[in-house]
Amino acid sequence: MRRSALALCLLSLSALTGSAGAQNKPAEAKKELQEVQRDLKSADSRKSELDAQAETLEKELADLRARAIDAAAKQREQSDELARLETALEGLNRDETERLDRIETHRAALADLLGALQRLSRLPPEAMIASPQPPADTLKSALLLRAAVPELKERADALAAELKDLSSLREKLAAQRTKTEKAAASLAVRQKDLAALVARREEVSKTTDAERAQLTRQVATLAGRASDLKDLLEKLEAERQAAIARQKKEEAARRAAAEAAREKRARDQVAGLKRAPTPPQLGGMVAPVGGEVVIRYGQTDDVGAVSRGLTYRGRASAAVVAPADGAVMFAGPFKGYGLLLILEHANGYHSLLSGLGRIDAQVGQRVLGGEPVGVMSGSGTPTLYFELRRGGQPINPARGLAASDGKGQG
Repeated sequence: MRRSALALCLLSLSALTGSAGAQNKPAEAKKELQEVQRDLKSADSRKSELDAQAETLEKELADLRARAIDAAAKQREQSDELARLETALEGLNRDETERLDRIETHRAALADLLGALQRLSRLPPEAMIASPQPPADTLKSALLLRAAVPELKERADALAAELKDLSSLREKLAAQRTKTEKAAASLAVRQKDLAALVARREEVSKTTDAERAQLTRQVATLAGRASDLKDLLEKLEAERQAAIARQKKEEAARRAAAEAAREKRARDQVAGLKRAPTPPQLGGMVAPVGGEVVIRYGQTDDVGAVSRGLTYRGRASAAVVAPADGAVMFAGPFKGYGLLLILEHANGYHSLLSGLGRIDAQVGQRVLGGEPVGVMSGSGTPTLYFELRRGGQPINPARGLAASDGKGQG
């Protein structure tokens, strides 16, 4: 539209120059018209420079978006791996506790048996012979003593085996802890890299917007000056209206082509990267965050209401991604939802993501499926609520995004 407005001004004022000369308008009008024409030419030159800068920034932005999608997928993969390692570590810790309990039981029983044998060993044979107990009882004591020796060896062997197993278990536990610590450190690096990519993406977007805003202000100023020549413009109103219609049609086609080219560049960048394993899918969409689904569509939630979406339990500071291509309609706090992000998709679909710790997207921004749009809370075990709507009505996210049925955007 800005390019159209600039072209229209040039077209109209060029025509006005000829008309003014033909009709011999006052010298003041000619002078003013020439000044506006020079300013518009200067603005057109500046616009060419800004277009070149904007093209460069658009390419960088497409590359950043592709890298951010890739980084988010790899972060999710490492987060899942860390969760598996932590679960294994908990199992090893429980195993260690159980073995220590068994060793302590064996140790106590062995100590009791050794104590009894030590007491018997202190009695000399003469004392046992002179013992007032019947010979049969003396014989039983001797038999019990002889039977206790193999049992003592058996228990000692069992204790030695348990101690050996415990030593091996502790080695595994130490190795598992080292592996878990490395995975956690790697995940932290991934989260830092992803945050840097998102920050750079926002910086590039703001730079592009600032350049375009500057051009808009320039054209608006020139258009204001040109409006002072209303008496001349009225004579060419019919021609101007026809030119506007043509320019609008051409600009709409250019915008559509440019948008398609930008989306294709972003997708080509994504396809060209060495991608992590495909993130979990949900009805053809990308799951917005890694982790366990703790409340499903149609189940009763914590307050006794029927859930109209999915609730994920994720990892602190995990990346939250767009479930599908779309545009940001709302991004910010909303009563009862915390930080809320609403994305508009094709064919009347909208997705709602609430409970984010931070939002990394702005209203009007277009995003690709799998592109980072925020992060989970940085503490505890945060949850994310995901709801999919069509025509304003919640639907089961497992159904995914169907093709158009003529309802249009909702």
